[in-house]
Amino acid sequence: MPSHTLINALLNPTAYPHPVTAVSVLETHISWVLLTGEYAYKIKKPVNFGFLDFSTLAQRRFFCTEEVRLNQRLAANLYLEVVPITGTPAHAAINGVGEVIEYAVKMRQFPAHCTLSERAERQLLSADEITQIADLIAHFHQQIDQTDAASHYGDSADIQHWFAENFTAMNPLLPHAAQQQLHRLQVWGESAGQALAAVMQARKNQGFVRECHGDLHLSNMTLIDAKVTLFDCIEFNPKLRWVDVLSEVAFLFVDLVHSGYEGFAYRLLNRYMQHTGDYGGLVLLPYYLVYRALVCAKIALLRHAQQDALLGRDTSCPTYQSFVDLAERFSLAKPRVLLITHGYSGSGKSTVAHFVAENTGAVLLRSDVERKRLLGIANNASSGSGLAQDAYSETANSTLYGYLATHTLALLAAGFSVMVDAAFLKPEQRLQFKKIADDCGATLLIIAVQATLPTLQQRLQQRLNDASEATLEVLQHQLQTAQALSLEEQQMAIKVDTETENYLETTLLAISEYTRP
Repeated sequence: MPSHTLINALLNPTAYPHPVTAVSVLETHISWVLLTGEYAYKIKKPVNFGFLDFSTLAQRRFFCTEEVRLNQRLAANLYLEVVPITGTPAHAAINGVGEVIEYAVKMRQFPAHCTLSERAERQLLSADEITQIADLIAHFHQQIDQTDAASHYGDSADIQHWFAENFTAMNPLLPHAAQQQLHRLQVWGESAGQALAAVMQARKNQGFVRECHGDLHLSNMTLIDAKVTLFDCIEFNPKLRWVDVLSEVAFLFVDLVHSGYEGFAYRLLNRYMQHTGDYGGLVLLPYYLVYRALVCAKIALLRHAQQDALLGRDTSCPTYQSFVDLAERFSLAKPRVLLITHGYSGSGKSTVAHFVAENTGAVLLRSDVERKRLLGIANNASSGSGLAQDAYSETANSTLYGYLATHTLALLAAGFSVMVDAAFLKPEQRLQFKKIADDCGATLLIIAVQATLPTLQQRLQQRLNDASEATLEVLQHQLQTAQALSLEEQQMAIKVDTETENYLETTLLAISEYTRP
């Protein structure tokens, strides 16, 4: 079918079953999107690129249906239905009468300037938007279908194959000098892939390979009525969406770092982990970060090579280089720091811990959240526990600190810095984590968070919508039983008065003094 004839016909406002003043068109290498004002119509091009086959009308109809099915999981307000295009290519109509000659995905139109990639470019991306994204993705990942054990999706060999494919695609397009950097990453990837193969396979068996979004980056997110909406799932190739959920998180993490929002990348990760508790999978995160950065580098290089070929030139590609540099950075080990808070309930430990984790690139373990996870309840739900019952009993506290210690050890061993947000009022608790830091060759810092008693009491009485359930009764017990930092512990402590101005920035500066090479 003469596609351009069809698109020209659909530029006529009378081709639509609703009032249209003017029509404009956006074109990509696989589709046309017709913008009519209230609605947008996405038509797939009759192309076959191997990894994508829209060559027949039946295929295009199928993938339109898939696009609506997949995207309604996250954006039912945007993806409305599949509509037929009828008539002839020169006199076509949306949802008209006569022979069906094409299909389109009908969407609610939204302003391009509201995409989060546009907002990031204008330095408008906000912490609240990142929190919304993390909440959306975590909930989405916990609801979607898991892969079948017999499927090859998520097999360790398949994951390593796609990692290696990046080099096959890029090397022929690069001069010898540039290939050296790729070679280092290829060697790293082969070694890491073999070392992590058992973990990859175990995660598939445990249900972490799921039917994900597949293309989760800022360009595929938009604000609608101040709420983040995720759109444009990959429908054309199931291999690209049936992935480990952490591989999907890694894609957005890379995009945030590359866009200059590294703190927000850790905010995303820690908020996601708070919901899912998937700390055991983080050993794979560096591998997935390198993989996703390489995919972005490959896409940038292929597009650049096509443009150079069209224009008859041979130029360097800064976007490719920035992503490859990022991949190499993710592949390198970095100094690890174990930060633990110390202070009474209401002192502001969690505020400090969140800020420090986001700005130092640490994985955050929050006792109030993990306490509830151990009890099997949501972090925003009430356990109904008092001081001597369930959540705050001596037995529960012992179990909690053991659980935090286990995760801390695993995360440090995997190469991450860790921020543990807990009271740490007993010397044996602090000693346990000092030993973990020593065993892992990490620096231990104690963030001693302080506030006056009236402030502690006032904060506890005013708490709303927080995972902590500490009461005035709990505070009184802490005041009676807490044991102060020893002289040795004071040498590795940073005191933080949360009733002073700029205490968060001052804390971060003090940490940098301790951790500076």
